[in-house]
Amino acid sequence: MIPFLYTFWTFLKTLKTLLKDPKFRSLLYLTVITLAGGTVFYHKVEGWRWLDSFYFSVITLVTVGYGDFAPKTDLGKIFTVVYIFIGLGILIGFINPIGEYIIDKRFEVVENKNEVKNSENKFYFLGYLGKIRKKK
Repeated sequence: MIPFLYTFWTFLKTLKTLLKDPKFRSLLYLTVITLAGGTVFYHKVEGWRWLDSFYFSVITLVTVGYGDFAPKTDLGKIFTVVYIFIGLGILIGFINPIGEYIIDKRFEVVENKNEVKNSENKFYFLGYLGKIRKKK
């Protein structure tokens, strides 16, 4: 449970930071509009409940596709094909900066640890040389 909470906390901090970027906010809005558009379409054309329509929109965009829902109308099937191609590109564009930011932060942490370790080794080495010089 603790790893999940840590991961979730990291995700929230990442979102807070990325929301300051206007390009990222635009991608977020585009993702929300895409999900809302799919939800409204499936509700109106397929006659599904709002929650079912939203659920199908999300599982379609993230390519899970459990198979418990499928469009019955021809218009719904055509829309779904277009929705997948357009929506998946938008969703990837939204998720990609999140992953990049998290990876960049991890690299910074690793680099900082390596710098500290190298500093300690240099200090020890110079301290050792100082002791040798004193003995002579």
